[in-house]
Amino acid sequence: MSLLDRHVGLVEALRRSGVPVSLAEDLDAVRAAQQLPLLDRDALRAAYAATLVKRPTHRPNFDALFDLWFPPLLGDGIVRDEMAAPEPDQQPSRLGLSDGPEALAHLRDRLAEALGSGDPDLLAQLAREGVGRFGEMKGRGQGQASWSAYTALHRIHAAELVDRVVAGLAADPDDAPAARRRVQRRVEEFGRYAEADARRRVAEEKGADHMSRHAVRPTVENLDFTSARRADLVEMRRQIHPLARRLATRLAREQAAQGRGSLDFRRTVRASMSTGGVPLETKHRPRRPARTDLVVLCDVSGSVASFAQFTLMLVFALREQFSRVRAFTFVDEVTEVTDRFRPGADPVQTMLDLAASVQQVAMFGRTHYGRALERFYERHHDALGPQASLLVLGDARSNHSDLALPTLRRMVRESRHAWWLNPEHARHWDTGDSAASAYGEVVPMVECRNLTQLGEFVHGLAI
Repeated sequence: MSLLDRHVGLVEALRRSGVPVSLAEDLDAVRAAQQLPLLDRDALRAAYAATLVKRPTHRPNFDALFDLWFPPLLGDGIVRDEMAAPEPDQQPSRLGLSDGPEALAHLRDRLAEALGSGDPDLLAQLAREGVGRFGEMKGRGQGQASWSAYTALHRIHAAELVDRVVAGLAADPDDAPAARRRVQRRVEEFGRYAEADARRRVAEEKGADHMSRHAVRPTVENLDFTSARRADLVEMRRQIHPLARRLATRLAREQAAQGRGSLDFRRTVRASMSTGGVPLETKHRPRRPARTDLVVLCDVSGSVASFAQFTLMLVFALREQFSRVRAFTFVDEVTEVTDRFRPGADPVQTMLDLAASVQQVAMFGRTHYGRALERFYERHHDALGPQASLLVLGDARSNHSDLALPTLRRMVRESRHAWWLNPEHARHWDTGDSAASAYGEVVPMVECRNLTQLGEFVHGLAI
């Protein structure tokens, strides 16, 4: 593969993962690479990152893809005596590395020392050795994926070394908690090194393009709510406030641009007297501000809890864009949670408290959209009105129960606008117990699977 092929492949993979790269930035990266010694991989990485990456949240994707298209080494990358024979009780792996219990114990001893010192280069070297010795998936044919970071990490089990390392670091018992946190972070770092090395090894067999499509997760903004891991959810929560600020700034700018009302003919003619009756500058009547109420009805069952959490957080972070916001959550019973979002409260902490609330326990333990819609209309229909916009959040999966479509039609008729956000991909609608099409005939249903789509919808909702 030529250098040009690697460059083009990296740029295409970045765009595919959600990192925006323009043609100008593409060319800037080429010019930067021409000024550097190509054997200096760290300098090349820094040049590509400076020209192609614009947000800190995109850097992990860039690093993972850069390592695929510009790998740090080939093969196992471990210096060893090729003539040395394995111990009698050890079986050689495919690349000649022994993977028996003595080799595992020796690696764990060295890893404990590295976790204590915190040397990143040594951790990376041990991660490569660990994958090479203990991450091979035996019995696979040529050209098939044959390396697994999970297998290697499961055998090494670095988390078991934490107590041992902390005992050697913290002579003072008061220092033990801080030492434990440092060691645990190094264990996580070791795991990331192992995952990166496993991806590199498989990329040698199946190609960097294949690995970039199947083994590199999208950026946080483009990651599906329903497939997010715990670490992804933490990063998404960090993104809510910056996203809300960007949206609020854009909304204020657009509303200011739309602030002028209809043409004031009399003032325009009066102003044109100074130019001999030629209306060089038109005058407009001021537009009366008209913000709508927003009513949010949120499914908080397990399958869509993360989606509902981030949608509510963003809506309440932008609550100044609406005259009033009322929020209701349900599984099969409806509970109003508007009072949880007090002015000045942190939306993230509010949602965490709400998730732990005993009020959100379902009566029957299963999602029942029909029952929830009827209960909402019976108890809270006064929230709707000609100035209210209704926003329903959920996957429209009602466990084959009654859908209460007539009730939903009444709710839509009594609202100024109505939308339904569905976190599932549209290709999954109407599969199993999904009633997406039935509800979609009553209220417009919009696919909303990630922070990018959520931000675009809320932006259109508020202007």
